[in-house]
Amino acid sequence: MADRGADSHSESQLKSLQERVMELEIENMRLSSQISSCHCQKIEESSDCSVVAGDSSIEGSSQLSVSGDMAGLVSVQNICEIERSNNATREEGIGATNEIKKKKSRERMSGMPLVCVESILGPSSGKFWKKMEGLRRSTYGGCVMLIYSIAFDKGPSMSCNLRTLHALPKRFVALKVMYFGQRFYGFASEAQMDPTIESEIFKALEKTRLLVGDKEKLRYSRCGRTDKGVSSVGQVISLFLRSNLKGTGVSANYEEIAPKEQCEGEVDYVRVLNRVLPKDIRVIGWCPAPTDFHARFSCLSREYKYLFWKENLDILAMEIAGKKFVGEHDFRNFCKMDAINVHNYRRHVTLFEISTCDERSEDDQVWAITIKGSAFLWHQVRCMVAVLFMIGQGLESPSVIDALLDTNGTPRKPQYPMAPELPLILQSCEFEGLNFICSPDAGRALHNHLKNEFEGYKLQAAIFQEALLSCLSVAKDGSPLNHSKTKKKAAHVPLMSRPTEPSYEDRCAKYKLRTLK
Repeated sequence: MADRGADSHSESQLKSLQERVMELEIENMRLSSQISSCHCQKIEESSDCSVVAGDSSIEGSSQLSVSGDMAGLVSVQNICEIERSNNATREEGIGATNEIKKKKSRERMSGMPLVCVESILGPSSGKFWKKMEGLRRSTYGGCVMLIYSIAFDKGPSMSCNLRTLHALPKRFVALKVMYFGQRFYGFASEAQMDPTIESEIFKALEKTRLLVGDKEKLRYSRCGRTDKGVSSVGQVISLFLRSNLKGTGVSANYEEIAPKEQCEGEVDYVRVLNRVLPKDIRVIGWCPAPTDFHARFSCLSREYKYLFWKENLDILAMEIAGKKFVGEHDFRNFCKMDAINVHNYRRHVTLFEISTCDERSEDDQVWAITIKGSAFLWHQVRCMVAVLFMIGQGLESPSVIDALLDTNGTPRKPQYPMAPELPLILQSCEFEGLNFICSPDAGRALHNHLKNEFEGYKLQAAIFQEALLSCLSVAKDGSPLNHSKTKKKAAHVPLMSRPTEPSYEDRCAKYKLRTLK
């Protein structure tokens, strides 16, 4: 009985000593955080989001998670050091079990800012920390990491931490983005319709704490504003993001940002963002950019691809007609006119091609229309493709392109539907001096993700193929199902004989009259 009582007493003392050690660790880290904030030292991102904790460029340190607007950096203590500290204190003094909770309550009353402490502990401390609220476990460098958050109200030291936040190292970068637009309401988020690609990207930037300062100060720009349902494999955006390196956010020309050493040790933006983005959006590269770079106005050219099944289309007639687009023309009859904001409808098309793709189905094959130009009007590509399809079907002559490009003879656009949006892809955006990079780890992860998505969609296509074969089977009466009567198509009305939309001058006069009322 005496031995059992002594063992129980020793276990109680050991537990109290462990609690006291952790209390001192918390106090030490809190003071370190205040010192770091007051001296505006470098602040690393919190591993509150697992993607940042996984970034190899940040793996040298444990971080303080910041609620709202604050962050602070504390160093990671080696597991052996903490174990030595535990061993050294096992025979000293006793502590109260509820000491940490009392201290937490006192500090909340004192109005101190939120601090999150990360420590690497041995397995012997697991039972104690499991009882603490705010506990999270994760694997970090092969060790067990325990994250314990102590929440405080905003207090007097908030202003110091806010100043430190704005002093974070940052750099101006360009990101190359790919996305599948089927479920999105376009790229831009101004339309107040969710989800959009842009809104999802900013959610990821906020979650990974890569944004520094107010959104207005990010100098954000995008190369293209793709519409609902349109996809891209080469969209480019630019903005200020948090950096691991000092003095990288003020370069004014490409020569100063080009050296490879300017990217070594930097945040792996591709890897960090792709771990939190939805599966139909991916960052495929990043590049340092000069501060006068603008993703829209610095773009030299944009290239679009439109995929379609050949069926019975006359490809040769479409090619003859499409070559007429090459050069500088007024494309007001090949767009959705925005007379309020757009007053120049001349655009320069530099390339038009029609080529085959590898995808086949029975006797049909996927083809692609490639159109490259300096800039494009609203719905321009889809309108151009719609008229080309009429020509390919033999409903219009290639000469109709000449008539529609002659805005003196045809000042009003004939009414016709655009081509569907889903097969349209923003293929690439060309810039001078930008060389997008992707780390080997991020590249492998991206490749595996796209391969898995591709194989998944191929399996879905195989299922639909099986269903199609079932539908084409012979019915019991011996008549094939695909020989049923088809609905008669409406008679084609020539483009030049159709009702027309208001001209640019008519739209401007109407808008001016409305503003005078």
